[in-house]
Amino acid sequence: MKTRRVTMAQALVEYLSLQFVSRDGQEQRFFAGVWGIFGHGNVAGIGQALQQIGARLPYHLSRNEQAQVHAAVAYAKDKFRLQTWACTSSIGPGATNMVTGAALATINRLPVLLLPGETFANRYPAPVLQQLEHAHSQDISVNDCFRPISRYWDRIQRPEQLISALSEAMRVLTSPVETGAVTLCLPQDVQTEAHDYPEVLFEKRVWTIPRARPDLHTLRQAASWISTSQAPLIVAGGGVHYSEAHQALTDFVTATGIPVSETQAGKGSLPYDFPLNLGAIGVTGTAGANVVAREADLILGIGTRYSDFTSASNTAFQNPAVRFINLNVAELDAYKLRGLPLVGDARVTLQELGQLLPGFSTSQAYLQRVRGFNQQWDQEVARIYAGGGQAEVIGVLNDFSRPQDVVICAAGSLPGDLHKLWRTRQPRGYHLEYGYSCMGYEIAAGMGVKQADPEREVYVMVGDGSFLMMHTEIVTMVAEGIKVVIVILDNHGFASIGGLSKSVGSDGFGTKYRHRTAEGLVGENVEVDFAANCASLGARVFSPQNGAEFRAALEESRQVQDRPVCIVLQVDRRQRVGGYESWWEVPVAEVSTDPAVQAARKTYEETRRSRRP
Repeated sequence: MKTRRVTMAQALVEYLSLQFVSRDGQEQRFFAGVWGIFGHGNVAGIGQALQQIGARLPYHLSRNEQAQVHAAVAYAKDKFRLQTWACTSSIGPGATNMVTGAALATINRLPVLLLPGETFANRYPAPVLQQLEHAHSQDISVNDCFRPISRYWDRIQRPEQLISALSEAMRVLTSPVETGAVTLCLPQDVQTEAHDYPEVLFEKRVWTIPRARPDLHTLRQAASWISTSQAPLIVAGGGVHYSEAHQALTDFVTATGIPVSETQAGKGSLPYDFPLNLGAIGVTGTAGANVVAREADLILGIGTRYSDFTSASNTAFQNPAVRFINLNVAELDAYKLRGLPLVGDARVTLQELGQLLPGFSTSQAYLQRVRGFNQQWDQEVARIYAGGGQAEVIGVLNDFSRPQDVVICAAGSLPGDLHKLWRTRQPRGYHLEYGYSCMGYEIAAGMGVKQADPEREVYVMVGDGSFLMMHTEIVTMVAEGIKVVIVILDNHGFASIGGLSKSVGSDGFGTKYRHRTAEGLVGENVEVDFAANCASLGARVFSPQNGAEFRAALEESRQVQDRPVCIVLQVDRRQRVGGYESWWEVPVAEVSTDPAVQAARKTYEETRRSRRP
């Protein structure tokens, strides 16, 4: 057998550069490159190997290890999970900085390969700088934190172990069902050790991503259920996007007259003005979607995991006779809510299900009602846009952006408002990370999405809370010449949780950015000069004072091409967009001396009685 003598790290990066995926006959490279920050634990191994391989597996320097994972995950989401990045770190804090990003990737089921450095496998120099010691075992490191949040985890203790680990890592990364964070822990001594690797390891490999089909008997049963339903509703989740089922969904809905509601991950499955698109569902949903969901006798969930925001904490579907058909590649989701499981790819299953429903359509009265909800919601959005505050900012940006452009967000009050109000016109125009709702995701994600498609304008909407947690990738974008427009909304604190705090009777305690006084954090606002901060990092900065100036800043930002743009806006945290026909369960203290908490508890107990068993 022909072999090649290289270090473990050299074998790893060479292998990654030769991995491709194919779906529907379309082939592309799987790894766009490697994000990293070098330190002891990866500089002499992975660092040397990446320098040696050069442009065949490009290396990009981030400013924060968590942020580099966010950028990689956002890239993968925008690429419908058909391409991603690897991320390398030093040992210790460099590695554990990636833990949050790993959890985000796995919860959102998005592929990313993590390569954290490890201490010495041979143990001779132990304990080394940044090493965790345990009295009961020498086989534990901080990288064991990745075990529960990785879809595949391994520690490469010998160079030859890499061979089997790589194939398992790729199997999971390219699986529509199992994908998420994959972690290969790399001891710093093993990275530099040479081994005679078989040449076959360094041949180009194409991983075919299949379109699985459900059991035919179950598919026929689903068609039977649909054909006898009077008020069916589709819940479109992220699986519609990842399977690129947008046209299949359009054809299915047009033929059957079944209306569509959209989760955060599924928003954009249909254009906002498609007559049978009811828009957002659940806690952050529209009035029409939530009314129809409450009355529906059949729910066809497509690529959704029915999170509490989608199901309104299991209160959304109130018809005693409601039945669920769950179309999903993952059995875990297909069997939820005691549903009929259609375990398969969304696109091909919708096509085949439609063929089993010749002539079926919902009633004219039902169609007319749904179309009415669609039109009424468009009018409600226009009314809210004109009301000022954060909603006005969303409206100006939505009106200014082109259909092919994308808005990005993740946490705070913005996701709820965007889910209801953003008028998505193309499938990739709305990018929300709401599986983990991770503060700090937004700016790094904007960078990743722009790398995925440089021709689109990328608009990041971020509150001051998230901005302060993680904004240093602005420097990375300056260095890389990446243009992203970052809209920073300054409302002096955590507005979303402040509102939630008020709803449970706690009056926004601990959620405002205030100076400390003898009574606590209740003094004047802590003023942060976000514009000066962004300018110091190298961004082009605007500070508009009203809607007209904001639009002018957006116009001028179109002329910038070589660096990020930051637009800083002051907004009133008290101007909120309310909920529509929905509820989110957050427990309230069962006993309290505060009358506001007592009243909130009474309301909570009354409302939670409507939960599904």
